[in-house]
Amino acid sequence: MANSKKSSSSMADLASKTLRDNSASNIAKRLAGSVLAQRDGDKQTGAKMEDLASKVLRSDKYADETKALAGSVMSQSVKTR
Repeated sequence: MANSKKSSSSMADLASKTLRDNSASNIAKRLAGSVLAQRDGDKQTGAKMEDLASKVLRSDKYADETKALAGSVMSQSVKTR
């Protein structure tokens, strides 16, 4: 099933900045990579990334930017999972 949802320009910009930021966490960079992978084409969020994004969104320890990336990843997840 092809994904018709795409990452927005603003989320792609945040993801790009995150990947270039040496102080960004590995989790933020993983989420950023997923956001950028879904900018074009028909890629969709996998189960492992859904789980990671869900954990980030439920936790109080992550920065707002990391949560925004997680929200973008979750918005492109497979509804049947």
